[in-house]
Formats: sequence, structure tokens, C-alpha cells
Amino acid sequence: MRERIAFISEHASPLATLGSVDAGGQNVYVAEVARELAARNYDVDVYTRRCDPMSPEVVPLCPHVNVVHVKAGPEASIPKEEMLQYMDEFTCSMIQYIGRAHCSYSIMHANFFMSALVASNIKRILNIPYVVTFHALGIIRQIHQKEKDKFPPERIDIEKFIVRDADFIVAECPQDRDDLVKYYDALPERIAVIQCGFNPNEFHPIDKHEARRRLNLHPSEFILLQLGRMVPRKGVDNVIRALSKLRHNVRLLVVGGDEELPAAMSTPEIKRLSGIALKEKVSDMVQFTGRKCRHELKYFYGAADLFITTPWYEPFGITPLEAMACGTPVIGANVGGIKYSVADGVTGILVPPNDPDVLANTIDRCIEDPSMRRSMSKRAVDWVNQFFTWGSVATSLKRLYKIVSRSQVVSAGKHEFAA
Repeated sequence: MRERIAFISEHASPLATLGSVDAGGQNVYVAEVARELAARNYDVDVYTRRCDPMSPEVVPLCPHVNVVHVKAGPEASIPKEEMLQYMDEFTCSMIQYIGRAHCSYSIMHANFFMSALVASNIKRILNIPYVVTFHALGIIRQIHQKEKDKFPPERIDIEKFIVRDADFIVAECPQDRDDLVKYYDALPERIAVIQCGFNPNEFHPIDKHEARRRLNLHPSEFILLQLGRMVPRKGVDNVIRALSKLRHNVRLLVVGGDEELPAAMSTPEIKRLSGIALKEKVSDMVQFTGRKCRHELKYFYGAADLFITTPWYEPFGITPLEAMACGTPVIGANVGGIKYSVADGVTGILVPPNDPDVLANTIDRCIEDPSMRRSMSKRAVDWVNQFFTWGSVATSLKRLYKIVSRSQVVSAGKHEFAA
């Protein structure tokens, strides 16, 4: 018999087009985990905020997975930093749907602190247990963003409450677990480290010449790739500043944005980065592509000689996995999940964040050692397929759900959750 579970992801819909400010790794996580859980005998309802009045209430994502749009504030796109005030309405709308649809859930999986607040309210009313994946922590965000953090100050108090209230917490990497313990007094025995993943049917090695032909890129140019949401904390400015310090000619592809065309007016971060490239006199080396469809991304990964990602902080980071799955070595910041997913010196190289000199020296070293790149490429594919598929993530989550739904009190030392 299939079990029914509820995913809650207030701002990150699995139906969203990726690459804009509020559409990135969490959207991928929710979509891919839901699909894999459906393959493991679950029926999954994903609850997300309605941001388009024309959207149907229920949209099938795949067999046994439905996306449920609930009313929570204006039926329009708004920044996630402004959504907290609508979570009571989200809770009421979700409870009303549960009643109308006669849903019986064994567990809820909340994604982000606002979804966890909804789950906590519903647990109190309907007695459904829940686990939470925070995806990012307010205290860590404030450490790095300081006054640029626009979330309401009560976020941190809510997160501290959820840490005590949730039946279990899913940390995406050891650093995430350590931050929860250090800054939130979370109990280690109530934290399961379950990493993010990639879809091997979607991301795999492809011929570099064919990828470049499809993208109309020069066959012999050395290409660096930066791909993801266009927000300052991703550190694309660090990559651009490193270009002026290189000993070799390269092209940097920057994939992402609010529109399919790289319009500075619609994506403020592209405007800012273009200004930095102009100031550093490397504009001719930087190509902004705009947002790209999911099925196109493997060609960008496959066309690149190196994937670069140097954010200030990163709770996990899915794009390095996708790059490695395509056989592209990663130069990544030695932070958060990246230092966990990239095997330093084996599948890529870890560097300090916000240090263009070290980054430039590392890129030059990789350019000058093609045998090292070939070795990293092969090992990267093997590494992620062994440890970081969404299938292994779902298997670990299923194990955790069983423990929580049976109300077993366990310690992390007695149960292995990571795949």
C-alpha cells in the first residue's frame, strides 16, 4: 500500500523556471526528491504558494506527485523576504485542502523556515509529524550578508523554535549540522545528515565538441562556466575579478538570470556584474547567457573545461554535482556543502571564497595541466554517481520517515541516514 506524504515549499515551486533570484536549488531538491519518493511507493503532494491566479489548484508533476497551489497573500510573484506575513493564510488554505481532498498524511517534509512554521501549525492541529530541511539558516545568512539581509528579524526566533519543535531535522552536509548545533543548540541526535543529489538521467558526460557545436561556442577556446541564481552571495564577481589576473585567455560563460535574454534591466545582478567586468577590463572575456531551460544545462556543463563556483556561503550547492556528473572538474569555494561534495584534488580544487588571486592561480594551474583535468573529470563522474544521486537521497529520507512516523526515539550514532 502506498503511503501519502506532504511536502511544503512556500516559495520554491517544483514547477518554476530555474535561474531567477528565488528559483534555484530548493526548487530542484523538492522536485527531484518528490519524484524519487514516488518511485519508492509514496504519493506526494507538494504545497506551494499560488503566485499566478491562472494556475490550477492541482498540477500533476509526474505519476503519484501533485503540486497543490494554496492561497497565501497576493496571487502574484513577491520576494520570499516578504512572505512570512502570509503563512497563517497558507496554513488555513492547506488545512482546507486537506479536508476537501480527504488527505491522510503519514508525515510532512517542510522546506525552509516558513514552510516549517506552517508544518508546526498543522502538526498542532492535525497531529501529523514533520521533518524540516532549512536549506539556509538565518544566523549564517546574517553573518555573511549583514545589513543586506532583508528577511524579517523574527526569522531567527522562528528557526530556533522549529529546531525544538520538529520531529527531525535534515542537514544537507556536516557543516549544516555543525551550524545547527553551534548557533541553534540543536540536539545532534535529532539531526540526520542527508546530502543533496543529481539526476543521472539528466546529467552525464557528453561529447565536448558536440556540446560546443550546439551552443555555437569555439571548439578550441578554454571555457569557464558559472551557472546558478544571479544573486551577490554566489560570488560571480570574484570569478570576474580573477579573469584580469590570469596568464591565459579564457571565456567565462555566466548562465542564469530573470529572463531568457541577459537583460541588465530585468536582472540587477547582471547589471552589477557587467559593471565589474568593465572596470576590470575583461568585458570581452565574459558572456552572460541569461536563463536557460533545464534540458539545455547539460550542454553548458559539457562544453566547459572548468566549472567555477565561489559563493560566500553555500548550504549545499547542487550545481557542482551536476557539473561533476557531466565530467567537468569543479573549482569551488571551501565553504558549506561544496567542501563536502567536491573531493579536493580528486574531482576538483577547493579555494577560499572572495580571493581572486588564489582563484586565478588555480585556474592557470588547471589550464597548464590537462592530464590533471582529465583525471579529475573521470573521478568526478565516478564520485557523484557513487554518493550523490537523488535516488540515494530518497532512500535515506524514506528510512528517516519510517523512524519518525513510528515515533521512535533514536540517536544519530545508532542509525545511519546518509546514503
